[in-house]
Amino acid sequence: MFVDRVLVKVEAGTGGSGQTSFRREKYVPMGGPDGGDGGRGGDVIVRGDRNLTTLLDYTYRDSWKAERGQHGEGSNRTGRSGDDVVLPVPPGTIIRDSRTKELLGEVMEHDDTVLVAKGGRGGKGNAFFVTATHQSPREWQPGEEGEMRTLELELKLIADVGFVGQPNAGKSTLLSVISAARPKIADYPFTTLSPNLGVVPLSDHRSFVVADIPGIIEGAHEGKGLGLQFLRHIERTRLLAFLIPIDAMDWQAELDQLRHEIASYSEELAAKPYCVVFSKLDLLGEHYIPEIDAGAAFGLYAISAAGRMGLDTMLDGWWRQLLAMRAIAEQPLKDAQLLP
Repeated sequence: MFVDRVLVKVEAGTGGSGQTSFRREKYVPMGGPDGGDGGRGGDVIVRGDRNLTTLLDYTYRDSWKAERGQHGEGSNRTGRSGDDVVLPVPPGTIIRDSRTKELLGEVMEHDDTVLVAKGGRGGKGNAFFVTATHQSPREWQPGEEGEMRTLELELKLIADVGFVGQPNAGKSTLLSVISAARPKIADYPFTTLSPNLGVVPLSDHRSFVVADIPGIIEGAHEGKGLGLQFLRHIERTRLLAFLIPIDAMDWQAELDQLRHEIASYSEELAAKPYCVVFSKLDLLGEHYIPEIDAGAAFGLYAISAAGRMGLDTMLDGWWRQLLAMRAIAEQPLKDAQLLP
């Protein structure tokens, strides 16, 4: 089961209290205060784990609490700090406070960490309060309480190329042919009910990641069909491939409708580089690219996933576009290195 949004209650550990203690030792009549400080409460940390692909585990357990700090002891012994609690999540997870909607952080890579609830500070023991005029203090501090939050964890898949198309446009079939992924494929709408990722291998050890997203229908930006579930995931892709079956009634109208849904949901998403892929070319038996107004598309491709037609040209075009985007992204870093 693919789970991409969960609510999780977390509570950091409370700090240990300080101790009131006086040194009691034979032949030492004026031992003085020696109460130690309390230990720090454990933190709650979210950490990226590349071995995870879903938030399913958090549907079985939705409450996590870090260990509290131990109280201080005599002989100036500080209490042991509480252990942290680490919540593993898939890369691509956004963490928000569910009440305030504050963005607490994003986990983008393996081992990325975000502190989501800070443990309480340990209280001071009476040894801390000694002064020249107050040599036998009995004061002590209680430990501070740890932070409590209800987190909203939302997973947005990270892929280089995202497939955009209506149900039965051939997205899952294409994914199964160009990668090792094996999504469910059937001849009825919404066969794909959850996103699927696949790694596309090329020659010379080159590869990139593609995402097969549930089909988009008119009104998807308003939540119709699988709507917002689809659009949330497509946000993280670097470029879009609009798939239009060659047997569509009106190629131009279908492309315009898909682009309209994308733009209505997010202008940033609509500004991503995109191409148009005409699928199911095997229905014609010949190579044919329809003439349509594709706007600023970086390429028009006609393919048959089932017949293995036109795939190499399409994959090469995707790779060249990804390289161009990478070069643009790296240029500011190179310019910064050249500055004195």
